[in-house]
Amino acid sequence: MNTQTPNDLRSPQLPRRPSLSSRLSFAVSHAEQGESVVDAPPAEAQIEDEIAEIKRYEDFSTIDWVQDSAREQARRIARRRRTEGVYNHGKPGWRYRLWEAYESAQGWIVVTLVGIAIGFNAALLSIVTEWLSDIKTGHCSTGFYLNENFCCWGEDSGCDEWKYWTGFEPFDYFIYIIFATLFALVAATLVKFYAPYAAGSGISEIKCIIAGFVMKGFLGFWTLIIKSIALPLTIASGLSVGKEGPSVHYAVCTGNVISRLFDKYRRNASKTREILSASAAAGVAVAFGSPIGGVLFSLEEMSNYFPLKTLWRSYFCALVATAVLAAMNPFRTGQLVMFQVSYDREWHFFEVVFYIILGIFGGVYGAFVMKWNLRVQSFRKKYLTKYAILEATLLAVATAILAYPNAFLRIDMTESMEILFLECEGGEDYNQLCEREHRWGNVVSLITATLLRTFLVIISYGCKVPAGIFVPSMAIGASFGRTVGIIVQALQEANPGSGFFAACKPDEPCITPGTYAFLGAAAALSGMMHITVSVVVIMFELTGALTYILPTMIVVGVTKIVGEMFGKGGIADRMIWFSGMPFLDNKEEHNFGVPVSKVMQTSIVSIPVTGLSLNEVEQLLADGKYQGFPIVEDKNSKVLVGYIGSTELRYAIDRVRRERHPGSTAKCIFAPPPTAHSQTSMHPTVMVSTDSGASTSLDFSRYVDATPVTAHPRLPLETVMELFRKIGPRVILIEYHGKLTGLVTVKDCLKYQFKVEAAENPRDDHRINEGQEQLWNLMRRASNWVSVKVSRLTGGRIRLNEQSDRPSSRPTLQRGGSILEGTEDSVDAGVELESRR
Repeated sequence: MNTQTPNDLRSPQLPRRPSLSSRLSFAVSHAEQGESVVDAPPAEAQIEDEIAEIKRYEDFSTIDWVQDSAREQARRIARRRRTEGVYNHGKPGWRYRLWEAYESAQGWIVVTLVGIAIGFNAALLSIVTEWLSDIKTGHCSTGFYLNENFCCWGEDSGCDEWKYWTGFEPFDYFIYIIFATLFALVAATLVKFYAPYAAGSGISEIKCIIAGFVMKGFLGFWTLIIKSIALPLTIASGLSVGKEGPSVHYAVCTGNVISRLFDKYRRNASKTREILSASAAAGVAVAFGSPIGGVLFSLEEMSNYFPLKTLWRSYFCALVATAVLAAMNPFRTGQLVMFQVSYDREWHFFEVVFYIILGIFGGVYGAFVMKWNLRVQSFRKKYLTKYAILEATLLAVATAILAYPNAFLRIDMTESMEILFLECEGGEDYNQLCEREHRWGNVVSLITATLLRTFLVIISYGCKVPAGIFVPSMAIGASFGRTVGIIVQALQEANPGSGFFAACKPDEPCITPGTYAFLGAAAALSGMMHITVSVVVIMFELTGALTYILPTMIVVGVTKIVGEMFGKGGIADRMIWFSGMPFLDNKEEHNFGVPVSKVMQTSIVSIPVTGLSLNEVEQLLADGKYQGFPIVEDKNSKVLVGYIGSTELRYAIDRVRRERHPGSTAKCIFAPPPTAHSQTSMHPTVMVSTDSGASTSLDFSRYVDATPVTAHPRLPLETVMELFRKIGPRVILIEYHGKLTGLVTVKDCLKYQFKVEAAENPRDDHRINEGQEQLWNLMRRASNWVSVKVSRLTGGRIRLNEQSDRPSSRPTLQRGGSILEGTEDSVDAGVELESRR
């Protein structure tokens, strides 16, 4: 099977100190039941521990759900037998009962710890983000650590305790730009030099990881730390990116780091996916203050396999995280998010016309931004990979320059949504938003904010800082929706006797512009992510108003219809396609009309049951590009008898060389176990026998999987793709009349899918490439001109062009001390199936 070269095929290291749970299990089993009830002898138990320690999936490969399921089933059988042995020897003691209760509740313990950590981190980041966002405009005289809301607690429109930096508008403008630039510079530097995986949103990659794709380091401890530090800096810099997408990333990182402390999840990648799904739900729950919406988001968008057990654990994890966030109360208002509001005014059926307009806007907005953002991503990947820090810094400068003059762009996006969502009666009147004489000026300001924010989102999303697109899209939808609401309100007030507005009561306000902002935010979020049910629930939990569930469903439904007209899949799915990651979307329906033989690989390296020497087997492993080998009776007949993984084979060879020292000419035997109950990797051993002292044979039969997933060559490709989705094998062997004819992987299926889609929708990228080349040349000429001017002004002491061209000699740190390049270009090259834009 052709895959990426494994990272480590060397001899396994000595086993690490067992985890707390495994030591507890060992001590209790010996204290309560003695050696006689332990299933495996100590030597074989040690082999199990060693192979579990070195059994790591290679980077940019896919996990084998079938194998992991078998390991989990074997663990449960061993546990049941151990329990039966204890009860057969009499009444168990309290220590065994404690251990048994711990084993049963281990999953709930993990999700509880994960939920607590996610809720605490979310509250802390919210407080830091608000303070950093406000420090750009001024400071609190009573306490420098207070943001403007806390400094002016109880005041609707500022207070004397909040001091602007100079009081002179041009100087305040300059300080605003300086702070924004500094925050973006620090965030981009941290990401580039310490955790490149902390860049971006992370939702696309997490979808692939939960589906079984392996990206080492993406959910690591170092990524969690840098993401948590750089995210508030990025949001405070004013870049048109959000924290909700990265919130899912650091939540899943938290789940991965904590679950690795427990033996049950550290040794089983598929079991860990349950915790990752629950963590994703908790991340959305704390981001929007919506625990049920978070669970539905994980179900609708993140997970392609979501059993009932995972549903309950996701629900509990989201509940714990939200409860911790509510207990910490970061905004001191009892609200979980800043833009949480409540509506108690009835809506009217004539407003459905305008709700449909908002739905159309959401669908068009999502399609437009996705199209042009992918082009920007292509340009960034092609030309700006080496200039990640400079790009983020210049984007922050440009955003600050454009945003400060506009009252709705100057403030934080969550704060702007809070203002736009509010009703005019009894609420804060920011920028005379509710004053009739300023109505049309605010309309112009809101339209400008909508257009500028859309442009900034297109060019900013994807830069090498923690960046999400949820809240920017919602802010754009809210500004457009408030504009529509103001216009509808003006039309109703100008024509109160019209039959169209006959449902309005004469003695109370009829139109609530804040509800239009709320519905516009839902439309934009749905149009960008192509999700429906979770958006409705999230928006409902934000408002707590049952009254507006039907309008929200109407808007999101129209958005879904319009968005599907321009293409399937949201921004996360488009980014998966753009990066070329091996992900089979369960929401897509295919009709290729070809058998799997059209796609399968026919050039296969197989191993005969007998006939290969130890030296020949080691040469196959030294190639490094095979993750396993089919086992056949002989090279001529090619009768399939099993499959063996390269990791297990390498471990067996290294072990027998340490203990037995066989010669390189020793014959290797790969005959499968004689009975169906003899599992391959439950109690792995290596048999060494000598025939009359003439030759030595090594028996690797216990490592052979005698029941690999197989398919007929004429099986439709669509059915094979369903097998990959539902069963999750790493490879499917193709056999005809018992003979091996080929094999197929997920990447083979996706390559064929991409070719079919390219043939059905041919694209001419020549003009796009020419435009990108012209834009790059223009940017280079502009940078050279600036460099020359700076050099002249400083007398040659500062030369920007030489600094930008000089390669950085500063080493980069990552967990484990390895050196990283500081960009994700190598990562993209590792996972791409073919060059696509």
